[in-house]
Amino acid sequence: MRLQDLNQQIVNCQRCPRLRDHCHHIAQVKRRAYLADTYWGRPVPSFGDPNARLVIIGLAPGAHGANRTGRIFTGDRSGDFLYQALFNAGFANQPASTHAADGLKLTDAWITCPVHCAPPANKPTPEEIRACQPYLVQELKLLKRMQAVVVLGRIAFDTFLTIQGHTKARFPFAHGATFPGAPTLICSYHPSQQNTQTGRLTQAMLTAVFQQARTALL
Repeated sequence: MRLQDLNQQIVNCQRCPRLRDHCHHIAQVKRRAYLADTYWGRPVPSFGDPNARLVIIGLAPGAHGANRTGRIFTGDRSGDFLYQALFNAGFANQPASTHAADGLKLTDAWITCPVHCAPPANKPTPEEIRACQPYLVQELKLLKRMQAVVVLGRIAFDTFLTIQGHTKARFPFAHGATFPGAPTLICSYHPSQQNTQTGRLTQAMLTAVFQQARTALL
């Protein structure tokens, strides 16, 4: 299997009825600012450089971001915050992403998530995370050059540890925490508006995480 084949499986997925109903509803109702847009409304595939050494794991598509544009972390403030940091660290060719055809390219970085459908209130259930997990397991196997993983938030962190068979007691989550290994694991707060607008996560903090990730690449 190739990454593009796996992405197509993700786009066609119907495993979680609650999530599919929610995404479809959002795509029909829309947000006032995007009434003229045709929403993607399907599971959102992963995105980036198939030869990446850095893998970034987020949470799930935003209801009016990736669920609208069809590309992960695209079209909302969380994505703008993330891509600015990736641009600063040399992993992206531009500092913002507004739509799937805006020319954004990642170099040596691949972005994925534990859940590929936008969940109500940004909170997937444990069952939905488990249902989507086989995609991430297969994805990590296909990313043959992976050397470092940046997890954005606790759900990404917990999901990655589960896949790797690690116990949480040995890997305490903290922003900027780094755990050497194969791959090196680097933790970050998620660039949600809840974190960025309160100052819990600043642009300098997130940029530092990706500069740290770059130094971990061999």
